[in-house]
Amino acid sequence: MRRKKSPASDQVVSSEILDKAKRAAHSDKLPRSSKCTVCGAECASNASEQLCWVCRRLKISAWHESEQQMPAQE
Repeated sequence: MRRKKSPASDQVVSSEILDKAKRAAHSDKLPRSSKCTVCGAECASNASEQLCWVCRRLKISAWHESEQQMPAQE
């Protein structure tokens, strides 16, 4: 048995939109040029803070500990 040839279909989405979507989908694979402000390592994926994942984790831990010590300052 042979398959039927599919008719040539018109392009539904323009090539510009497809290119933008491909770039957005693979943006995590692009090289990052931002460095951590504390240690100089490569920044984490959420580079809004300009911290690597280690420094970001340390910041969160220190913030959590300082919240727990607040009531004892009376």
